[in-house]
Amino acid sequence: MNAIFKDLKEAIAGTRQDFTSGSLRRAIFLLAVPMVLEMAMESVFAVVDIYFVSRLGADAVAAVGITESMVTIIYAVGMGFSLATTAMVSRRMGEKKPREAAEAAFQSILTGLLMSLIIAIPGGLFASKLLFWMGASETVCASMSGYTTVMLAGNTVIMLLFIINAVFRSAGDAAISMRVLWIANILNLILDPVLIFGLGPFPELGVTGAAIATNIGRGTAVLYQFYLLFSGSTRIKLTRRDIRVHVHTIGQLIKLALGGISQHLIAHSSWIGLMRIVAVFGSTAVAGYTIAIRVVVFALLPCWGIANAAATLVGQNLGAQKPDRAEKSVWVTGKANMLIMGLISVALMVTPRTFIQMFIDDPEVIVNGAAALRIMAYGFIAYGLGMVMVQALNGAGDTATPTKINLVCFWLLEIPLAYVLSITLQIGAAGTFYSIIIAETALTLCALTAFRRGTWKQKQV
Repeated sequence: MNAIFKDLKEAIAGTRQDFTSGSLRRAIFLLAVPMVLEMAMESVFAVVDIYFVSRLGADAVAAVGITESMVTIIYAVGMGFSLATTAMVSRRMGEKKPREAAEAAFQSILTGLLMSLIIAIPGGLFASKLLFWMGASETVCASMSGYTTVMLAGNTVIMLLFIINAVFRSAGDAAISMRVLWIANILNLILDPVLIFGLGPFPELGVTGAAIATNIGRGTAVLYQFYLLFSGSTRIKLTRRDIRVHVHTIGQLIKLALGGISQHLIAHSSWIGLMRIVAVFGSTAVAGYTIAIRVVVFALLPCWGIANAAATLVGQNLGAQKPDRAEKSVWVTGKANMLIMGLISVALMVTPRTFIQMFIDDPEVIVNGAAALRIMAYGFIAYGLGMVMVQALNGAGDTATPTKINLVCFWLLEIPLAYVLSITLQIGAAGTFYSIIIAETALTLCALTAFRRGTWKQKQV
């Protein structure tokens, strides 16, 4: 027991463990604990925002939900570069080449920054029109587009937060990524009610205040990330000589990132299609679905932490020429994720209304949200294994295979199935929720098959 507490303390405080040697289970534990806590902190953003915004009514919740479905495009780009960063940095660290790892890190940050600016300009200028095209009501488009404007125009902080945390994680400094998100979340938690409701000397900004609070929290965290990168106290150390353009490294990153971006773009853009279908059934259906998704995100992101641990271990151990250790780490993390997701699914299936009622007291919204939560929880065990398998392939640098799997499962299966079940067969919004678990289960089976093939072990990065 003392050994467990000692490892827990080391995991949270930060470790200098070499993840390519020694006990594999201990390595997984030391990486997974801070990564789980990091992902839990990321999910707190979603839960805190919707908790306070729900006090403003169904239209405000719908504005946040529809905007978030668009922001998933930003997440897709950020995660794509995060995957590329993880693959390259972890491989270089496994090869004991920290200078090359630092070079890859800065080039990824630079490229992500430029991409964010391309998204920010049109997103900020045409926020109201984007809401209209997404099926938002006239009230939402006319009076609540400020939230969308701030979130899209300020996407740089999202992009950099994702990429730089990927640098820390893939180098083995998972505890630093965790602390960065603690800072962002504490600020968001404080500023959300202050700016939304106008507490004290602050103006009452309504739903727009939630976006401003989130961006301030994330922006402060990004500044802290840069301080750590240049302070020399982390495994990845940036210096002035790293602040230059390396065309070859950027080319490698973009090649990897395109697979990752496409992969997440396909997955996340499918949520836009699903939101558009749910919007047919009105604001209460959208609000219920939005709250349910926030609860699901809260449940899933910690398990993404475990999957990210698998990606780091795969990359570092392939770099150290230890493919068998890389494969074993995936099976261990996969089993752990399935167990955790199984326990979470039971809680959500038994008392779904309780979780929705924590955010809103509108009877119609509660009914819709509880139905969505119960149905989606059926697929949690499959989600848990699928997460690990996909991240293992990404960590090896094989971003193309998950992209193909996502294309088939989300665009060719999930969206058409959602339309048929919800509208053609007139099942209602529940048809969309069933399509989600069917598509995610299919994805898990495809990823498992690809992983068992073993070709990822020969991938060069």
